[in-house]
Amino acid sequence: MSYEDLLDEAYENMPDSVLERERFEVPKATGFVEGTKTVLKNFGDMSKLFNRAPEHFQKFLLKELATPGVPQSGRLVLGRKVQPALINEKIKKYADLYVICPDCGKPDTSIESSKEGTFLTCQACGKKSRVKELV
Repeated sequence: MSYEDLLDEAYENMPDSVLERERFEVPKATGFVEGTKTVLKNFGDMSKLFNRAPEHFQKFLLKELATPGVPQSGRLVLGRKVQPALINEKIKKYADLYVICPDCGKPDTSIESSKEGTFLTCQACGKKSRVKELV
């Protein structure tokens, strides 16, 4: 087989997500203030878009926002009033740290834990990057 044939074969076997040129956009929080609490209505949708366990995403947000919170049927109820700009800043930070591949910039990643640590593995380019474990 020639180099071009091998290259064509490799290109055909690549996942579709690698070939797409669609730009991933970090979602913005939608919610409302209810008394002294803030309710994120689209918390479940964001978790699904990020392809992350809601518990992982929740743990990060609560720690970063320094507030208690409770999941409630696809929503997240924060224990205090939080400005939407601050919530969106933390969501972007989560995406940058735990969703988007630092090498190729694609969101097609997964988090894998092993005895060596926690890694962000990209299905698009194959890069494996160490990430900080949420405690």
